[in-house]
Amino acid sequence: MMPRNAATTPLSPVVSASKVETDPASEPAAGLPFGFARDQQVIFDAGCLILGPAADGFGLREAQRRLGLVPGLRVETLDQPGFELALARVYQQDGAGPQQDELSFDLEEAAFARRQRDLLEEPGDAPVITLVNQLLARAVQSGASDLHIEPHEGGLRVRMRIDGFLQEVMDRSDVPVKRIVSRLKVMAGLDIAETRLPQDGRIPLSLAGRQIDTRVSSLPGHYGERIVLRILDRSTGLRPLQDLGLSAQQQALLKRLSGFPNGIILATGPTGAGKTTTLYSLLQLADRAERNIVTVEDPIEYDLPGISQSQINAEIGMSFAAGLRATLRQDPDVILVGEVRDPETAQTAAQAALTGHLVFSSLHANSSVGAIVRLRDLGLDNFLIAATLRGVIAQRLLRRLCHSCRQPQAPSAEDAALFQRHGLAVPEQIQAPVGCTSCGGSGYAGRIGIFEMAEVTPQITEAIDRGATEAELKELALSAGETLIGQGLLAVALGEVSLEEALRVVGDVA
Repeated sequence: MMPRNAATTPLSPVVSASKVETDPASEPAAGLPFGFARDQQVIFDAGCLILGPAADGFGLREAQRRLGLVPGLRVETLDQPGFELALARVYQQDGAGPQQDELSFDLEEAAFARRQRDLLEEPGDAPVITLVNQLLARAVQSGASDLHIEPHEGGLRVRMRIDGFLQEVMDRSDVPVKRIVSRLKVMAGLDIAETRLPQDGRIPLSLAGRQIDTRVSSLPGHYGERIVLRILDRSTGLRPLQDLGLSAQQQALLKRLSGFPNGIILATGPTGAGKTTTLYSLLQLADRAERNIVTVEDPIEYDLPGISQSQINAEIGMSFAAGLRATLRQDPDVILVGEVRDPETAQTAAQAALTGHLVFSSLHANSSVGAIVRLRDLGLDNFLIAATLRGVIAQRLLRRLCHSCRQPQAPSAEDAALFQRHGLAVPEQIQAPVGCTSCGGSGYAGRIGIFEMAEVTPQITEAIDRGATEAELKELALSAGETLIGQGLLAVALGEVSLEEALRVVGDVA
């Protein structure tokens, strides 16, 4: 075992920097293969040899054999967390190093099921496998949320969704479409012989140590099965409230909501708006030593230490409603239900809240007060909604302007009228997208969340109980600037997003 302190570690003579000849022509053409670097804990990066705590003489000698003579070689020894970070940094660079030629999977289904495979392992396999893994690796490295495999009359088109927009990756007529689709179905554990019915599955992957989970959906089409993969990077971890884009006032409201002893707290918004991330952040706030927290999810997106998490499996009857009923027999204090999507789940969640449990869940609705109308649509009586609902969070994700190329401009008369119509001060200038090399010419880099939060006060409880309309509830619950369009315009005034982006996502809704 190698000591952890690089400053006092006597290096093996085979790789000692003082003994390496300085031959300018001897610079290696490529680094070390990913599998070797991970297993032997030896990384070569830009003239530096990085060693992990488990590096030994064999790994050092083999690294010297593979690299040859390196002029000015430096050696650095790291502890295990530092080495894993270095491994991820070196082998995740887009298009860098030899890893792009080493992407493949073991075709044997049983071998794949035995353990999670890494996208950078096992070189020299079939071209179809290599192509599929390159597409998956590119999607993960680009931060895509979805990967679309779309057969058409002329061949195969591949697109990935980045920051909410689909971007074309490939459109070729010379690829074996059916073999690519079959490969993805094998990886997801789907029936490759069944091409007439939709199927759903999951593929557990890793990329240079990053844990990746994908949900796979197949849909029969005129030119073959269409595959869409939803990509979840587990290694990103949970975000603290201040990193979600919440104001100090909104953070204080969430902390207050998570401290309630009972009731229902809902997060609403379209698919991909970050509802699960917000709910997980609320769970972190509610996670106390004296509380028993249980979740029912589809899928389990992050591993939460100290929290019991259950996976939905509709095929065997483990639905959200069934899972929620089962958790009530586990003596829970706080329950997270992935989604309220049917009357049975809504009724069970309301009964759980009435019997002294705090329930977090997501719901598809267009706004915070719109969630109340949606609960009515799911069959809950007004008195039951009034008695159990504590707060609703509506959220959206907007593309953030690239800070390297955004351009200030004075708001037009039409822009000023928009701010005034929503009761907000007109800013002296707003920012517009331009496009540069750092943002790929789009003018945007990353996304930012905006939140509309409605706490159910006694006045709102009374209004719900008497069957008030959505417009009446909105008047009671939200002031100027607290609505989604108001939050979007505030982000525009701060120069974080463009006015066009805010209107594209939330619209000019009064």
